[in-house]
Amino acid sequence: MILGTSRLSLQKRDFQGVDFVGSYLVVGGSSDIGLILCERLIEDGDSVTVIGRDSSRMSQIKELGAKVFIGDATDEQFVSEVVTSFSSEGDGKIDGVAHLVGSLLIRPPHALSSEAFNEVINTNLTSAFVVLSKACKYMLRNGGGRIVFTSSVAASVGLVNHEAISAAKGGIESMARSAAATYSKRGIRVNVVAPGLTDTRMAQPITKSETSKEAA
Repeated sequence: MILGTSRLSLQKRDFQGVDFVGSYLVVGGSSDIGLILCERLIEDGDSVTVIGRDSSRMSQIKELGAKVFIGDATDEQFVSEVVTSFSSEGDGKIDGVAHLVGSLLIRPPHALSSEAFNEVINTNLTSAFVVLSKACKYMLRNGGGRIVFTSSVAASVGLVNHEAISAAKGGIESMARSAAATYSKRGIRVNVVAPGLTDTRMAQPITKSETSKEAA
């Protein structure tokens, strides 16, 4: 299990260290990081399937050669249908899954409604569980695979006004630890990367401040 600020990787190597072409599912692929990952996988000749909600960004990814599904990653039936679609692709395997779903809500608890808190949990943690559940069920029947989740330094460092996102990402890290233990002997590797502040569209409210950039 990897927890740190390392570059997101689906570890595209076999046990002899030889690169291979595979089939990958990118969840939250319409994010900035998702787009970059899709571009790199497609450049390497991999088959890429993407779940996202930004229709304009998804159209851009589709033009790159990816198979796209526009929908909500917390919808179990939707995610199950996307995962099952791999059965008609190539050897039917899912070599790797990247869960890049995220949200940003920086607000102290006294100014945060339970509805807003639950939305952060649902977007981040619930979607991660749905993807973990559906992907592992499929991978167990099809020779294993790799799953990478994105957390945040907020999960392990006390950051001001980050209570909601730290709870959600901390939940992802704990869940991934357990999943790594559950599936390690069954051909499924589960990892987490926990980046700091990244210059993306979602983080613009913070990154547009030079003070915040320097602090990061």
